[in-house]
Amino acid sequence: MSLRPTAVVALVANIWLGGCAGTGEAPIPPQRSLAEVLKPGDVLALPVYDPIERWNRGVYTFNAGLDRVVILPIVHAYEFITPELVRNRIRDFFSNLTEIPTFANAILQLKPETAGRAAVRFIDNVLFGFGGLYDIAGEVGGVAQIPEDFGQTLGHWGVGNGPYLVLPLLGPSNLRDTSGLVVDSAGFSLLIPPGVKSSTAYVATAYGLRPIDRRSNTPFRYYGNGSPFEYDFVRLIYTRTREFQIAR
Repeated sequence: MSLRPTAVVALVANIWLGGCAGTGEAPIPPQRSLAEVLKPGDVLALPVYDPIERWNRGVYTFNAGLDRVVILPIVHAYEFITPELVRNRIRDFFSNLTEIPTFANAILQLKPETAGRAAVRFIDNVLFGFGGLYDIAGEVGGVAQIPEDFGQTLGHWGVGNGPYLVLPLLGPSNLRDTSGLVVDSAGFSLLIPPGVKSSTAYVATAYGLRPIDRRSNTPFRYYGNGSPFEYDFVRLIYTRTREFQIAR
């Protein structure tokens, strides 16, 4: 049986995300590899280059523990003390900032329509959305967000994934996307005036509030469905999703 790539990801996502709400029982770490049970012709036996899998699995386990013990309790406290209306404004504000690297990377990929969309979204949200606190462009104007990053730019021009990587705190990636993340971060940092960058408010916002907001809006929970193959599913979904994003 053959499936389209989108169908493959949908299938894996249903298996993986089906239990993300949790069952109330103790989480079960991913203890096995899909390679142990799949045959070469199976639909989920899609190769992902992972030469340092043992190391990556160790980092995955570390991330899961840190998320459960430190990050999620902070997120839950944030959600408890911050009204939903305020959280939504914070989410929209940070989301609007991503239009800046999207615009730059769309230009680098020679995608004028995507670049124009990013510019329109950013300007409309700043001018009419109280500085970006409301996604006026999307909710009122119907201009949907299409994120682009430098990892996608490299992929657009033919740079391969490279080895799969699990980054501490940041999660699934690969060598190309990690390089892209560094470039995007450095480029965005150059736009921030030195006086602002060194201020306590900026540091607290960029390295405190923004990561908390991002985690709050990410429904994934480690070991959420008790599957022993969670590591493989995450690796597959990440890799295929990036391929689709680059190809669009």
